[in-house]
Amino acid sequence: MTSIASYIETFLREYLGHQRGASPHTCDSYAYSFQLLFEFAANRLHLGPSALSLEQLDAELISAFLKDLEDRRRNSPDTRNVRLAAIRSFFRFLEHRQPAALEQIRRVLAIPFKKTNTRLVGYLIQDEVQALLDAPDPATREGIRDRAMLHLAVCAGLRVSELTGLCTADVVLPSMSIRVHGKGRRERALPLWRTTATALRAWLAVRGTVAAPELFVNARGESLSRWGFAHVLRHHAQTASRKCPSLLKKPLSPHVLRHTCAMVVLQATHDIRRVSLWLGHSNLATTEVYTRADPTEKLEAIEAIVPPHLRRGSFRPTDKLIALLKAVS
Repeated sequence: MTSIASYIETFLREYLGHQRGASPHTCDSYAYSFQLLFEFAANRLHLGPSALSLEQLDAELISAFLKDLEDRRRNSPDTRNVRLAAIRSFFRFLEHRQPAALEQIRRVLAIPFKKTNTRLVGYLIQDEVQALLDAPDPATREGIRDRAMLHLAVCAGLRVSELTGLCTADVVLPSMSIRVHGKGRRERALPLWRTTATALRAWLAVRGTVAAPELFVNARGESLSRWGFAHVLRHHAQTASRKCPSLLKKPLSPHVLRHTCAMVVLQATHDIRRVSLWLGHSNLATTEVYTRADPTEKLEAIEAIVPPHLRRGSFRPTDKLIALLKAVS
C-alpha cells in the first residue's frame, strides 16, 4: 500500500509551487479540494486521512466524491469541475512516479467533466451600485475601509484575489491609477475614478502603520482574506437593500461587482476589446459573455435593421354554423 500523504505534499509544495510556478491562490484552491476529498474518503473507509493509500483513491471513490459534492454539499457543476481538475492534475503528476498504478490512474483521468449551463452574468444597475457604495459608515475606520474597497471593486472590476492582494505600493494616487497583479501572472495598470481615488486617500489617512503590505487590512492589522471581503459585502448589501429593495432579489458576490464593472465599461465604450483589457482576460472569447447580457447591444442592432413589411389583412371569424358542421364531420 502506497501512502498518499508524501505525494500530496510534494505535489502542492514542489511541483505546483516551484516547478509549475502556480500562484498561491491556485495552491490554496487545490489544497482545499484535496481536503474535501480526503475527509470524504476517510469517512467512507473509516480511516484517518493520514492513513489513506493511493490504491484506495480509485475511480469509483472519486466518482462518489464528486456526486457527494453535488448532492450533499449542493455544489454547482462548475464547482464540481474545479475539484475534478485538481484531482486530475494530481493523478497526471503520479503517472510518471507510480507506473504500477498506471491503470488506476488512467481510469481516474477518464472521469469526464460535467457539462454546465451558460447563464447570463448577474450585475447591478446604477441605483443598486449607488446604494451599495453609500452603505458603509464614513464616520468609522471600518466604514472608510469598506467604502474604499467597494468603490475599488466596482471601479476596477478586480477579482477578489486581486483586490485582497493589492498592496499599498500598487496604488499611485498622483496619477490616479493602480497596478494589478492578475491571474496567470499578468500585470495591468488601471485608471481610477475621482471618487474612488478620494475614497482611497481617506482610507490611507486612517490605515496607520501595519506590518502587512496589503492595502486593505482587518482590525488586527493583518491582510484581509477573500472570505473577509465576502462577509463585508454581505453586511453592506443588507444595509443597502433597505434603500434599494431590488438588491434582495439578486445573488450578490464579489464576482458580481466585477461583472458590474464590465457592463459599465461595455455600455460606455461599446468596445469588447477594452472590456477584455480592463478585466485582464487572456482570451477575448471570455469577455463575449458580457455582450450576451447587455440588451442595449441588441437594441442598436434592431434599430440598424430595416424590418420586412407586414402584409395587411383583416381577420374574419368562421361562421358558427359552418364551424359546427366541420366539428361534426
